[in-house]
Amino acid sequence: MKDLSQIGEAARVTEAWEEYIVSKYGENKSSKETAAFRDYSNALETQPTVAAFYKENHEKQSLDHVLAMKEKYHKLDKAYLGVWEVLEILNGLVDDSDPDIQMPQTVHALQSAEAARRDGQPRWMILVALIHDLGKYLYFEGEEQWNVVGDTFPVGCQFSNKIVHPEYFVNNPDYNHPVYSTKYGIYEPHCGLEQVHLSFGHDEYMAMVCKDYLPVEALYIIRHHSFYSCHTEGSYDWLLNEHDVKMMKWVKTFNQYDLYSKAEKEPNPEELKPYYQELIAEFFPEKIRW
Repeated sequence: MKDLSQIGEAARVTEAWEEYIVSKYGENKSSKETAAFRDYSNALETQPTVAAFYKENHEKQSLDHVLAMKEKYHKLDKAYLGVWEVLEILNGLVDDSDPDIQMPQTVHALQSAEAARRDGQPRWMILVALIHDLGKYLYFEGEEQWNVVGDTFPVGCQFSNKIVHPEYFVNNPDYNHPVYSTKYGIYEPHCGLEQVHLSFGHDEYMAMVCKDYLPVEALYIIRHHSFYSCHTEGSYDWLLNEHDVKMMKWVKTFNQYDLYSKAEKEPNPEELKPYYQELIAEFFPEKIRW
């Protein structure tokens, strides 16, 4: 693992982004009213954090960068760890010095999974709810916030104005590129998202990690759950093929467990650990490559 001196800042920015996503995209389906989630449009301290994050993310997530990150991580040669082990490592993203960072990653993961379990979702969906954010292990390999979290979007074609803070793309090296700035860019209409390079982060990385173990629906959710400009705002429909249209229903089903479960009662990780370790073992070996 790399230098973790910036892990507190990573925790703060990650939490701010996740709460912003809840406030922007959700009609809360939990016991907590939507209005009770923090409104970052009025948060004098936190909104600048989110805006600064998006500015850096949008300026640096270019096609060349994404291709470099895929080359760096596709070999999965950074670590050899168990799934539950990584879940516990990510508890380090809680920053004790910041009172706004109070929920360990294990708790959020179990809240999401328990919500899916209560609804009688397939076992693979429950597992996805548990592990969908484990790609944030990238923090522990030294990656910065803008390269780990954030809404994902296609690179190599025109940036949609449905992406959060689209004004920040003006300084992206691809913004005025003669090909990458056009609607279709390097892609063909309805080529399918499998052929599309999305901005790099925990979604893409975790899909790489899980590719040999999970059903196609699960992998699709993991890779696309932060692609809000498409599955929530309806942009980039020209990229989708029939397979994407079929799979998007699973992304929408999953998102309710990701966005709203933080309002639920905190689960007891030790009580639930045996059930989820058994569920993990149903799909994964004891340790996998990261």
